[in-house]
Amino acid sequence: MNKLSTEKSPYLLQHATNPVNWFPWGEDAFEQAGEEDKPIFLSIGYSTCHWCHVMAHESFEDKDVAAILNQNYICIKVDREERPDIDAVYMAVCQMFTGSGGWPLTIIMTPEQKPFWAGTYLPKTAVYGRMGLMELLTTIQQLWETDRNMLLSQGEETAALLKKQQESYSKTDEPDKSLLGKAVEQFKTTYDPRWGGFGTAPKFPTPHNLLFLLQYFMLEKDTDALQMVTHTLTQMFRGGIFDHLGGGFSRYSTDEKWLIPHFEKMLYDNALLTLAYLETYCITKDGFYRRVAEHTLDYAIQELRDKNGGFYCGQDADSEGIEGKYYVFTQKEIYDVLGQKNGTIFCQWFGVTEQGNFDGKSILNLLGNSQYAKTDLHIKELCHKLYEYRLKRTRLHKDDKVLTSWNALMIAALARAGRLLDKRVYVETAKKAQCFIQGFLIGENGEMKIRWREGESAHTGQLDDYAFYAFALLELYKATYEVKYLQQAVKTSKRILDYFGDQERGGLFLYSKTGEQLISRPKETYDGALPSGNSVAGVVFENLSRLTGELQWQKISYRQLCFLAGEIQNYPAGYSMALLAVSQAVYSSFELICVTAQKDIAEEINAYLAKNPVPNLSVLIKTRENEPELREAAPFTADYPIPQNGTVYYLCHNGACSAPADNLDTLFTALRAF
Repeated sequence: MNKLSTEKSPYLLQHATNPVNWFPWGEDAFEQAGEEDKPIFLSIGYSTCHWCHVMAHESFEDKDVAAILNQNYICIKVDREERPDIDAVYMAVCQMFTGSGGWPLTIIMTPEQKPFWAGTYLPKTAVYGRMGLMELLTTIQQLWETDRNMLLSQGEETAALLKKQQESYSKTDEPDKSLLGKAVEQFKTTYDPRWGGFGTAPKFPTPHNLLFLLQYFMLEKDTDALQMVTHTLTQMFRGGIFDHLGGGFSRYSTDEKWLIPHFEKMLYDNALLTLAYLETYCITKDGFYRRVAEHTLDYAIQELRDKNGGFYCGQDADSEGIEGKYYVFTQKEIYDVLGQKNGTIFCQWFGVTEQGNFDGKSILNLLGNSQYAKTDLHIKELCHKLYEYRLKRTRLHKDDKVLTSWNALMIAALARAGRLLDKRVYVETAKKAQCFIQGFLIGENGEMKIRWREGESAHTGQLDDYAFYAFALLELYKATYEVKYLQQAVKTSKRILDYFGDQERGGLFLYSKTGEQLISRPKETYDGALPSGNSVAGVVFENLSRLTGELQWQKISYRQLCFLAGEIQNYPAGYSMALLAVSQAVYSSFELICVTAQKDIAEEINAYLAKNPVPNLSVLIKTRENEPELREAAPFTADYPIPQNGTVYYLCHNGACSAPADNLDTLFTALRAF
């Protein structure tokens, strides 16, 4: 019997009516596998995954496939977004076996969870030399009966290799500037000067790579680094990976031009891309990047926001079973909606032709439009009209889980947008999302859960949840200077060390010592589609060392950065978020302590810094009202007396403090001198 109908995961519920007797991950499945002496068929995916849908329709809804699975296997379904720990462990197995990975992830393993076969999508039957699922299941079943020792031996060997891999995280190194330079050179060798981005198709946005290059430009004035970012962000917007009607970016492009996307939209991509566009706007002062950032945030608020303030995971690529159908148009369709004259203008603007660029239809794009950055009010009106028409189509599936880690990234993006763009509405939206996490995903003991859906929070929080949340809290502090966010960031970071820290070898484990223990306990350091929890924790710890002034956080940050530096050596460009943390430690730093009797100093400081960004600058604001809280979070501030009137500014550079300034002009002159 299929046991998924009582689950909360949208992905598991998509499979609740399959003829396959699916179990959710848990002891019931493992006990039954042991009792019935059957191998386990483990399938991992997520609800907005196109190829997961394809495999489901071809195989898991098929009675012949279900008959083989039900008779010979115990079948388990896992939502990778709910259980990133399970996904990470078995994705490592797939990469070990095949050299690549992806979703749907297919694993066959012993009842003791030791895998002996791994792969991704499989057609029902063999095609074009590719093994089919029916053949695989039959072959494995025969081996289970006739040569089980070989399979068991493979499982034991795999488990041993995972353990060896886990123990290999012992190399540490002193972080230095050369790592950053090596990474930039590696990015230059893979950069696509024509279309932007790095490497060949498929192309992923990987926004943290761009954030690192922006930081490097600010520190070293390497104009090539800046140009790689501006061109990439421009071309992504011009391509079909950006939704020119509704806003927001798709997960990746299947071609080198950013024209044909894999149409699913994910919360984390749009949060991180917002950060990249915001930082580029502040550096270049080009309003184009600001508009893209705002359009992206407005998409997330409009389409992905829960009524209680949290944000959903994303939107599917498929509509009526066809990938991209929701987003594409024929030329005739546009003429019918907009009229011949306006339709012609619109089609010329967005590259729509009678032949189309996607199965006879057109993905809207600006690749052939040299006026892509222009704000044309008439085009804007036509876009809105076509958007309203598109809303009448069969709506896309929305994965309405609220994930702590991904919400934290959106909170960070909103808080930074509010600070840099002076838009209070974004800060308030970030605050409400933070309240959602605090209220629904964090228990009274401070322990986090991974996800919330339909009133239920579940699954023990993992490193990404804690690290990303601490990062978001620091962004909220920088946007508001409300000390409670700094205090919560400190508390969250202490829990990171307690639950995930490796006191012996350094670094942070993926899942908590209080959670379910799998066949391996990895430390993820590579910054892939998402930055790793170890890298983000490195950024957080380094920020806390500056903001709190506490020696313990300096030591913690140094140890984490040494751990990361040991991992970075072989291929620095694969660790761009870690390098952001390293850059904060090895380059000049600035601390600004504002001690004030005024009420509005925060807005003035942030307005100046938005127009005149200073890398590696930490800002604290002390008032009579927040003095007790700030003294607790940053004890050194107790030594700074509050004036009767006005504000006194203390600017320090690399541990040496300048003479106090008593007005903003003097302060800003001092900042410009660096």
